Amino acid sequence: MPEFRLTQISDTHLGRRFPGLVANFHRISEHIDADRPDLVVNTGDVAFDGPSEPDDVAFAKSLHDALPVDCRYLPGNHDIGDNPTAIGPAPEPPVSEAHRQQFCSVMGEDHWAFEAAGWRFIGLNSLVMNSGLAFEAEQFDWLASEIARIDGKPVALFLHKPVFLNLPDDPEAPETSIRYVPQPARARLIEMFSGVDLRLIASGHVHQRRDFTYRHTRHVWAPSAGFVINDKRQQRIAIKEVGLVEYRFQPDSLEVRHVRAPGQVDIDIEEILAQMGGH
Repeated sequence: MPEFRLTQISDTHLGRRFPGLVANFHRISEHIDADRPDLVVNTGDVAFDGPSEPDDVAFAKSLHDALPVDCRYLPGNHDIGDNPTAIGPAPEPPVSEAHRQQFCSVMGEDHWAFEAAGWRFIGLNSLVMNSGLAFEAEQFDWLASEIARIDGKPVALFLHKPVFLNLPDDPEAPETSIRYVPQPARARLIEMFSGVDLRLIASGHVHQRRDFTYRHTRHVWAPSAGFVINDKRQQRIAIKEVGLVEYRFQPDSLEVRHVRAPGQVDIDIEEILAQMGGH
Protein backbone atom coordinates (compact mmCIF):
# COMPACT_ATOMS: atom_id res chain seq x y z
CA MET A 1 0.00 0.00 0.00
CA PRO A 2 1.84 3.16 -1.18
CA GLU A 3 -0.40 5.53 0.82
CA PHE A 4 -2.57 5.06 3.89
CA ARG A 5 -5.23 7.66 4.67
CA LEU A 6 -6.40 7.85 8.27
CA THR A 7 -8.96 10.19 9.82
CA GLN A 8 -8.80 10.90 13.54
CA ILE A 9 -11.88 11.99 15.44
CA SER A 10 -11.97 12.45 19.19
CA ASP A 11 -14.14 13.43 22.13
CA THR A 12 -17.40 12.80 20.31
CA HIS A 13 -19.20 12.50 23.70
CA LEU A 14 -22.19 10.79 22.15
CA GLY A 15 -25.47 10.21 23.97
CA ARG A 16 -29.07 10.16 22.79
CA ARG A 17 -29.95 13.11 25.08
CA PHE A 18 -27.51 15.52 23.39
CA PRO A 19 -28.90 16.33 19.93
CA GLY A 20 -26.29 19.02 19.23
CA LEU A 21 -23.44 16.56 19.74
CA VAL A 22 -25.19 13.98 17.59
CA ALA A 23 -25.69 16.61 14.87
CA ASN A 24 -21.97 17.45 14.91
CA PHE A 25 -21.18 13.75 14.55
CA HIS A 26 -23.52 13.51 11.57
CA ARG A 27 -21.67 16.42 9.91
CA ILE A 28 -18.38 14.55 10.43
CA SER A 29 -19.99 11.36 9.10
CA GLU A 30 -21.03 13.16 5.92
CA HIS A 31 -17.49 14.47 5.48
CA ILE A 32 -16.02 11.00 5.98
CA ASP A 33 -18.56 9.54 3.54
CA ALA A 34 -17.39 12.02 0.90
CA ASP A 35 -13.67 11.56 1.63
CA ARG A 36 -13.54 7.77 2.22
CA PRO A 37 -10.27 7.36 4.18
CA ASP A 38 -8.84 3.89 4.75
CA LEU A 39 -9.51 4.01 8.50
CA VAL A 40 -11.18 6.15 11.16
CA VAL A 41 -9.69 6.22 14.66
CA ASN A 42 -11.69 7.66 17.55
CA THR A 43 -9.17 8.54 20.26
CA GLY A 44 -11.56 8.48 23.17
CA ASP A 45 -14.49 9.95 25.03
CA VAL A 46 -16.46 8.15 22.40
CA ALA A 47 -19.50 8.17 24.70
CA PHE A 48 -20.74 10.93 26.96
CA ASP A 49 -20.84 8.90 30.18
CA GLY A 50 -19.97 5.26 29.71
CA PRO A 51 -19.51 4.38 33.41
CA SER A 52 -22.96 5.66 34.45
CA GLU A 53 -24.91 5.31 31.18
CA PRO A 54 -23.93 2.12 29.31
CA ASP A 55 -26.43 3.00 26.60
CA ASP A 56 -24.18 5.94 25.66
CA VAL A 57 -21.52 3.43 24.58
CA ALA A 58 -23.98 1.32 22.61
CA PHE A 59 -25.46 4.41 20.96
CA ALA A 60 -22.00 5.71 20.03
CA LYS A 61 -21.11 2.36 18.49
CA SER A 62 -24.29 2.34 16.41
CA LEU A 63 -23.42 5.75 14.93
CA HIS A 64 -19.87 4.67 14.12
CA ASP A 65 -21.15 1.43 12.55
CA ALA A 66 -23.02 3.56 10.02
CA LEU A 67 -19.75 5.06 8.73
CA PRO A 68 -18.67 3.73 5.33
CA VAL A 69 -15.12 2.84 6.49
CA ASP A 70 -13.53 0.68 9.18
CA CYS A 71 -13.10 2.17 12.66
CA ARG A 72 -10.80 1.58 15.59
CA TYR A 73 -11.37 2.96 19.07
CA LEU A 74 -9.44 3.96 22.17
CA PRO A 75 -11.13 4.69 25.49
CA GLY A 76 -11.28 8.08 27.19
CA ASN A 77 -12.08 9.03 30.76
CA HIS A 78 -15.77 9.46 29.85
CA ASP A 79 -15.75 5.87 28.60
CA ILE A 80 -14.01 3.96 31.43
CA GLY A 81 -13.11 6.45 34.21
CA ASP A 82 -10.00 8.53 34.82
CA ASN A 83 -6.39 7.93 35.93
CA PRO A 84 -5.31 8.41 39.53
CA THR A 85 -2.53 11.01 39.71
CA ALA A 86 0.21 11.68 42.24
CA ILE A 87 -1.07 15.20 42.74
CA GLY A 88 -4.57 16.62 42.53
CA PRO A 89 -7.98 15.28 43.55
CA ALA A 90 -9.00 11.65 43.13
CA PRO A 91 -10.82 11.07 39.84
CA GLU A 92 -14.59 10.64 39.78
CA PRO A 93 -15.10 7.97 38.73
CA PRO A 94 -11.70 6.27 38.74
CA VAL A 95 -10.86 3.91 35.91
CA SER A 96 -12.01 0.38 36.65
CA GLU A 97 -11.60 -3.03 35.06
CA ALA A 98 -15.38 -3.45 34.93
CA HIS A 99 -15.81 -0.28 32.90
CA ARG A 100 -12.88 -1.21 30.66
CA GLN A 101 -14.46 -4.58 29.96
CA GLN A 102 -17.80 -2.90 29.27
CA PHE A 103 -16.14 -0.63 26.71
CA CYS A 104 -14.32 -3.51 25.03
CA SER A 105 -17.45 -5.65 24.87
CA VAL A 106 -19.14 -2.97 22.75
CA MET A 107 -16.36 -1.10 20.95
CA GLY A 108 -13.74 -3.84 20.54
CA GLU A 109 -10.13 -3.95 21.69
CA ASP A 110 -8.84 -0.92 23.60
CA HIS A 111 -5.22 -1.31 22.43
CA TRP A 112 -4.01 -2.43 19.04
CA ALA A 113 -1.20 -2.44 16.51
CA PHE A 114 -1.00 -2.88 12.75
CA GLU A 115 1.17 -1.98 9.75
CA ALA A 116 0.30 0.07 6.67
CA ALA A 117 2.29 2.05 4.08
CA GLY A 118 5.58 1.12 5.73
CA TRP A 119 4.48 2.48 9.16
CA ARG A 120 3.76 0.77 12.45
CA PHE A 121 0.57 2.05 14.11
CA ILE A 122 0.04 1.55 17.85
CA GLY A 123 -3.03 2.46 19.88
CA LEU A 124 -2.89 2.50 23.68
CA ASN A 125 -5.36 2.74 26.53
CA SER A 126 -3.88 5.75 28.35
CA LEU A 127 -6.49 5.72 31.15
CA VAL A 128 -5.12 2.59 32.83
CA MET A 129 -1.66 4.16 33.17
CA ASN A 130 -0.81 4.82 36.83
CA SER A 131 -3.97 2.95 37.86
CA GLY A 132 -2.45 -0.13 39.46
CA LEU A 133 -4.94 -2.31 37.60
CA ALA A 134 -3.62 -5.64 36.39
CA PHE A 135 -4.23 -4.56 32.81
CA GLU A 136 -1.80 -1.66 33.18
CA ALA A 137 1.09 -4.14 33.51
CA GLU A 138 -0.38 -6.37 30.80
CA GLN A 139 -0.55 -3.49 28.35
CA PHE A 140 3.05 -2.40 29.06
CA ASP A 141 4.19 -6.00 28.51
CA TRP A 142 2.23 -6.11 25.25
CA LEU A 143 3.74 -2.78 24.20
CA ALA A 144 7.27 -4.05 24.85
CA SER A 145 6.63 -7.02 22.55
CA GLU A 146 5.21 -4.74 19.85
CA ILE A 147 8.16 -2.35 20.06
CA ALA A 148 10.53 -5.29 19.64
CA ARG A 149 8.85 -6.02 16.28
CA ILE A 150 9.08 -2.52 14.79
CA ASP A 151 12.26 -3.30 12.85
CA GLY A 152 13.16 0.29 11.97
CA LYS A 153 9.73 1.36 10.68
CA PRO A 154 8.43 4.83 11.55
CA VAL A 155 5.82 4.69 14.32
CA ALA A 156 2.52 6.52 14.84
CA LEU A 157 1.15 6.35 18.38
CA PHE A 158 -2.51 7.04 19.18
CA LEU A 159 -3.94 7.52 22.68
CA HIS A 160 -6.56 9.63 24.43
CA LYS A 161 -4.46 11.89 26.64
CA PRO A 162 -1.52 13.95 25.40
CA VAL A 163 1.72 12.64 26.83
CA PHE A 164 2.78 16.09 28.04
CA LEU A 165 2.18 19.83 27.51
CA ASN A 166 5.55 21.03 26.19
CA LEU A 167 8.32 18.83 27.62
CA PRO A 168 8.52 15.21 28.82
CA ASP A 169 9.44 16.29 32.35
CA ASP A 170 6.81 19.01 32.69
CA PRO A 171 5.90 19.10 36.40
CA GLU A 172 2.41 17.97 37.32
CA ALA A 173 0.08 20.54 38.84
CA PRO A 174 -3.17 19.89 40.75
CA GLU A 175 -5.31 21.86 38.32
CA THR A 176 -3.94 20.10 35.19
CA SER A 177 -2.83 16.69 36.44
CA ILE A 178 -5.76 14.94 34.72
CA ARG A 179 -4.91 16.53 31.36
CA TYR A 180 -1.79 14.48 30.47
CA VAL A 181 -0.47 10.94 30.90
CA PRO A 182 0.42 10.90 34.61
CA GLN A 183 3.79 10.22 36.15
CA PRO A 184 5.51 7.83 36.64
CA ALA A 185 3.75 6.02 33.78
CA ARG A 186 4.59 8.91 31.44
CA ALA A 187 8.33 8.50 32.00
CA ARG A 188 8.09 4.75 31.45
CA LEU A 189 6.14 5.24 28.21
CA ILE A 190 8.63 7.77 26.86
CA GLU A 191 11.56 5.52 27.74
CA MET A 192 9.98 2.55 25.96
CA PHE A 193 9.74 4.54 22.71
CA SER A 194 13.19 6.13 23.03
CA GLY A 195 14.89 3.53 20.82
CA VAL A 196 12.44 3.67 17.89
CA ASP A 197 11.55 6.15 15.16
CA LEU A 198 8.47 7.64 16.81
CA ARG A 199 7.26 10.20 14.26
CA LEU A 200 3.74 10.97 15.51
CA ILE A 201 1.80 11.05 18.79
CA ALA A 202 -1.89 11.72 18.12
CA SER A 203 -4.20 12.41 21.06
CA GLY A 204 -7.39 14.23 22.03
CA HIS A 205 -8.91 14.90 25.49
CA VAL A 206 -8.11 18.61 25.86
CA HIS A 207 -10.76 19.85 23.39
CA GLN A 208 -8.16 22.09 21.75
CA ARG A 209 -6.52 21.76 18.35
CA ARG A 210 -2.73 21.78 18.63
CA ASP A 211 0.17 20.71 16.41
CA PHE A 212 3.81 20.97 17.50
CA THR A 213 7.07 19.07 17.15
CA TYR A 214 9.35 18.07 20.01
CA ARG A 215 12.68 16.77 18.75
CA HIS A 216 11.69 14.44 15.89
CA THR A 217 8.16 13.62 17.07
CA ARG A 218 5.10 15.52 15.88
CA HIS A 219 2.39 15.90 18.52
CA VAL A 220 -1.13 16.40 17.19
CA TRP A 221 -4.01 17.15 19.53
CA ALA A 222 -7.32 16.52 17.81
CA PRO A 223 -10.10 18.89 18.80
CA SER A 224 -13.38 17.60 20.13
CA ALA A 225 -15.81 16.57 17.45
CA GLY A 226 -18.62 17.66 19.75
CA PHE A 227 -18.10 20.79 21.84
CA VAL A 228 -15.65 23.42 23.06
CA ILE A 229 -14.75 24.50 26.60
CA ASN A 230 -14.80 28.24 27.11
CA ASP A 231 -11.86 30.19 28.56
CA LYS A 232 -13.60 30.73 31.90
CA ARG A 233 -13.62 26.99 32.49
CA GLN A 234 -10.35 25.98 30.83
CA GLN A 235 -7.01 27.61 30.09
CA ARG A 236 -6.53 28.41 26.41
CA ILE A 237 -3.48 26.53 25.11
CA ALA A 238 -4.21 26.39 21.41
CA ILE A 239 -7.26 26.59 19.10
CA LYS A 240 -10.70 26.01 20.56
CA GLU A 241 -12.98 24.71 17.84
CA VAL A 242 -14.70 21.47 16.85
CA GLY A 243 -13.27 19.41 14.02
CA LEU A 244 -11.15 16.43 13.07
CA VAL A 245 -7.69 15.58 11.69
CA GLU A 246 -6.74 13.83 8.46
CA TYR A 247 -3.43 12.04 7.86
CA ARG A 248 -1.70 10.71 4.76
CA PHE A 249 1.04 8.18 5.49
CA GLN A 250 3.59 7.14 2.87
CA PRO A 251 6.60 4.88 3.47
CA ASP A 252 8.81 7.71 4.72
CA SER A 253 6.52 10.72 4.97
CA LEU A 254 3.52 12.08 6.83
CA GLU A 255 1.04 14.79 5.90
CA VAL A 256 -1.39 16.27 8.44
CA ARG A 257 -4.49 18.24 7.53
CA HIS A 258 -6.59 20.02 10.14
CA VAL A 259 -10.24 19.98 9.12
CA ARG A 260 -13.61 21.30 10.19
CA ALA A 261 -16.46 19.38 8.62
CA PRO A 262 -19.02 21.55 6.79
CA GLY A 263 -21.88 22.39 9.13
CA GLN A 264 -20.12 21.62 12.40
CA VAL A 265 -21.07 24.04 15.19
CA ASP A 266 -18.90 25.20 18.10
CA ILE A 267 -21.26 24.14 20.87
CA ASP A 268 -20.13 25.64 24.19
CA ILE A 269 -19.90 23.42 27.25
CA GLU A 270 -22.42 25.69 28.99
CA GLU A 271 -25.11 24.40 26.62
CA ILE A 272 -24.20 20.82 27.53
CA LEU A 273 -24.22 21.58 31.26
CA ALA A 274 -27.63 23.22 30.93
CA GLN A 275 -28.98 20.04 29.34
CA MET A 276 -27.51 18.09 32.26
CA GLY A 277 -29.20 20.32 34.81
CA GLY A 278 -25.94 22.06 35.72
CA HIS A 279 -24.06 18.94 36.88
